[in-house]
Amino acid sequence: MLEATPLTEGWILKHDEDALPASVPGCVHTDLLAAGVIPDPFLGLAETEVAWVGRREWTYERDLAATDGHEQADLVFDGLDTAAEILLDGRLLGRTRNMHRSYRFDVTGLGGRLSVRFVSAYAEAEAVRGKLGERPAAYAEPFPYIRKMAASFGWDWGPTLVTAGIWRPVRLERWSTARISCVRPLVTVEGGLGRVELAIEVERARVEAPLVAEATIDGVRARAEIDGATGTVRLEVPDVRRWWPRGYGEQPLYDVEVTLLHGDRALDVWRRRIGFRSVELDRRPDAHGSGFTFVVNGERLFARGVNWIPDDVFPSRIGPERYRERLRQAAGAGVDLVRVWGGGIYESDDFYDACDELGLLVWQDFPFACAAYPEEQPLRGEVEAEARENVVRLMPHPSLALWNGNNENLWGFKDWGWEQRLAGDSWGEGYYLGVLPRVVAELDPTRPYAAGSPWSGSWEHHPNDPAHGTHHSWEVWNGADYADYRLHVPRFVAEFGWQAPPAHATLRRALPGEELTPDSPGMLHHQKAEDGNGKLERGLARHFALPEGDFDRWHYLTQVNQARAVAAGIEHWRSHWPVCAGTIVWQLNDCWPVTSWAAIDGDGREKPLYHELKRLYADRLLTLRPSERGLVLAAVNQSAAVWSGTLALRRMSVEGLVIGTASVALTAEGRSVADFAVPRELEPVGPKEFLVVDAVGSPRADEVVGGAAPRALYFPVPDREIPYPRPEFEVALVPGGIEVTARTLVRDLLLQADRLEPAARADRGLVTLLPGERVTIGVRGWQTPDAGRARSALYCMEPHR
Repeated sequence: MLEATPLTEGWILKHDEDALPASVPGCVHTDLLAAGVIPDPFLGLAETEVAWVGRREWTYERDLAATDGHEQADLVFDGLDTAAEILLDGRLLGRTRNMHRSYRFDVTGLGGRLSVRFVSAYAEAEAVRGKLGERPAAYAEPFPYIRKMAASFGWDWGPTLVTAGIWRPVRLERWSTARISCVRPLVTVEGGLGRVELAIEVERARVEAPLVAEATIDGVRARAEIDGATGTVRLEVPDVRRWWPRGYGEQPLYDVEVTLLHGDRALDVWRRRIGFRSVELDRRPDAHGSGFTFVVNGERLFARGVNWIPDDVFPSRIGPERYRERLRQAAGAGVDLVRVWGGGIYESDDFYDACDELGLLVWQDFPFACAAYPEEQPLRGEVEAEARENVVRLMPHPSLALWNGNNENLWGFKDWGWEQRLAGDSWGEGYYLGVLPRVVAELDPTRPYAAGSPWSGSWEHHPNDPAHGTHHSWEVWNGADYADYRLHVPRFVAEFGWQAPPAHATLRRALPGEELTPDSPGMLHHQKAEDGNGKLERGLARHFALPEGDFDRWHYLTQVNQARAVAAGIEHWRSHWPVCAGTIVWQLNDCWPVTSWAAIDGDGREKPLYHELKRLYADRLLTLRPSERGLVLAAVNQSAAVWSGTLALRRMSVEGLVIGTASVALTAEGRSVADFAVPRELEPVGPKEFLVVDAVGSPRADEVVGGAAPRALYFPVPDREIPYPRPEFEVALVPGGIEVTARTLVRDLLLQADRLEPAARADRGLVTLLPGERVTIGVRGWQTPDAGRARSALYCMEPHR
């Protein structure tokens, strides 16, 4: 049987004349940090102090003992970052130039000093650029010329920390006769019958040895002979239970095992988990253009998505528990689709395992983003090799729903001046419309492929045409009011978002000792977007009176504005289902402490946007939108059951007076949207009035807010024009948190629990209370509860000063 020995111990990193202890998996930055050689680049301005690390060559070393007892011994690296040569006692085993691939070297009968010498990624990329010529990109860094995580070179939310190292596990594999080199499971289902076709490839040490592959799943067993280096085992599994996205059903997973046999002797075993489900992408033309709708097991769904970036700029630090924590947070916010963005990596199997279990569909970008990529060698061969390896590696996962060719490169060619600058040079089109769809069609024909995001489906339409395919909506953040989201109904919104700073405790940890202001040195350094603070300020000024000299107020308002901006988009687009079939918020997470579009900051703390997503992505949502015919109330019902009941409408004043009421019978069929015209006499007039709609009838004066019943609010003017009363409310400690009872209108009440203690977390974000209403806010991680301290950490809308 094949024996695998992890090689995690005994490594050193050579630094000048020193030999530093090295962690494998790991990277140079984390080893230097652990040794005290560099400061933490996440703190203050230290990122700039460690820029030299990415410009140097580095060597990892350890001893490797020669082995016997088997016919073959292989040194296997699951990931090397990035340009390296591997030597054993000075003998060259091979060279690498791709972070996204694994590597295997024959070390049969060999032992000695193992060295992995990394060339600077800058040197490798600049050499390729010198050979193939300059290509346009969104950033000046040379990331298009090396197959490495593009975000290592910095992004508009991330630091420039260009890594090197053995970033994924390394092991010694010893085997005899033959081993399994590859298994491709093609999984289909018709009715209750599941079919699994296992295409198996083997590597032989003995060419003539007869081999058999035996596969088992759920008590079903089948065999096939291996002809040369390949064989296929087919199994039919009766009465299978289908895998569903969360909210649509359960996520049953089946263990599959393939054993390679020589006679009665087992040589190697391959084990994975699969799920039975069908997935399609409906892109047919219709009266509105051409759609982009996910269809799982025949069920059409509105995708409630988030964009995922690497959760750490040093990906080797992301382990199984961190993946699960972050993805549980996504599921807890009502998310059912996660897009793995093209400037990152193909994540580890731990990521996709968690998505399988949580029912999170995965949209997987191939790693190309915001640049023209040369199609000549040495890059072309690397691109196809990495695509083939990762398609095969990831295809067992039922959560994987879509392969996508790139992020914004087709759009960039059309709109960002690339076509003129390229003057006929290659730029990646051959990858997105040639190599990658060919690889997916050959290896993983059960899944759809899209050429890019955004992409209209062909050059007959603009790549970012909202009426065709996927759309990225960035014109709002870059220069308009978020109310402008209501001007369009794209078929699928794959990116949109609004910035806000991280939690207060995250800022205090990242910027120790700094007097915080929006433009203090550390705040500016941890704001990577072009004119980011300017866009934040202009976005605030459209809605609020700007708080002069009050950082805490600025911090609160920018977080409110982020939540409101994203809500404006999602409410509008969900209310236009099935024309619009999905939203993917930019972005779920951060890779360091930074002002960004994330719902969860770089320390894992949830911004108010995260909690707002719980409301926005709930199965049932009420939203009010203005139209030429007056206010329209949309009841969005994504559950399978009919939503029936009563809608209670109240026109109110900010002083708490009820000006008018009405009741409307509610019926919204499953997976549908029902629109209701708001009676003209209930539309609020002027800055002192607003409209409240509840789905469960008129609340009592002491109604507890925050249950399952949806609520919609509509204020006709920006906050800066609303004469809010001075908020009055009472705060009491209750088991597990606090209870707040409003005596006046209290709009967008927020408990910033991390101000109580850095470890404290609240279970809800922004909540608006009418006079007499109360809400319970759960708080965990708070060791010394105190009602007075809780009050000091509560923020809400206040009268203009």
